[in-house]
Amino acid sequence: MTRQLTAIIEREGQGYVALCPELDVASQGPSVDEARSNLKEALELFFETASATEIQERLHDEVYVTRVEVSVG
Repeated sequence: MTRQLTAIIEREGQGYVALCPELDVASQGPSVDEARSNLKEALELFFETASATEIQERLHDEVYVTRVEVSVG
């Protein structure tokens, strides 16, 4: 079984941090591709080791990624 999850990746220092907001699982890597790959591995490990109860408690089914415009200064 597979599931589509969100990956938010942003630069941090010399590398990249990848976050899955549905489960609050994060990873990192020196490039966008490696951060994404490492996040995928972390998520797979989470699903392999977490109990059904923990998955149910942590999983957010509705996550929206959007942009907002704000006044600055």
